[in-house]
Amino acid sequence: MKRDAFLKNSLLLAGTTLLPASNVFTQSLQETGMDKLTDASGNFALQPLPYSETFLEPAMDQETLHLHYTFHHGDAVKAANKDLAEVKKAIDANNLDTVDYWTRKLSYHLSSHILHTIFWTNLTNKKQDPSGDLLKQIEKDFGSYDKLKVLIAKTSKGVDGNGWGILGYHPFTQKLTVLQCENHEKLTQWGVIPVLVIDVWEHSYYLKYRNRRAEFVDNLFSIINWDNVAHRFNVARRLG
Repeated sequence: MKRDAFLKNSLLLAGTTLLPASNVFTQSLQETGMDKLTDASGNFALQPLPYSETFLEPAMDQETLHLHYTFHHGDAVKAANKDLAEVKKAIDANNLDTVDYWTRKLSYHLSSHILHTIFWTNLTNKKQDPSGDLLKQIEKDFGSYDKLKVLIAKTSKGVDGNGWGILGYHPFTQKLTVLQCENHEKLTQWGVIPVLVIDVWEHSYYLKYRNRRAEFVDNLFSIINWDNVAHRFNVARRLG
């Protein structure tokens, strides 16, 4: 396989948006560029948030959101570009001694970019509950929304060290599943498409909640944008 084809296939998601433009919320994301992982040149890019830094208060304070988005997410984007450049350099030089290091780094940083992008769009400033086809799938796979809440909250709170709680849809099994993801890429299941992610890295909550991760997770349920989750679920189902 030629190098260009290899890189294109390896990074298929990188040049696409995570949502198609089929509803008002999605269109607003694409107008700001939030749901696109790359810029016009194909480089990984930190896109503008679809809301102000105070939009999620009081559940998430402005200072935490600013630092989290600008530096933690932003630095992951910069690092992913460096990782990919080093992989390309190694291929061009036919010197693959370090390529395993840089591909591991790319897995870490690009996963961070993808999950953070989903995370910001999963949030709003008003309480919602799941409905429609998403609620039916939740009830089918978990029994009830309340049971899902207990499961994903417990899963997120119990991550060893840093990581994420993830609700994803698996097109191969046509089921929703809950993952406990360490860092950004460990303990994942092949083929699962994240539709809701809960960031439990300490930088997500420590300024406001100190060491009270459980309180932070509980409060997130008051600002989850279930319309966005439902749309991601519908997109994922069409891939099955």
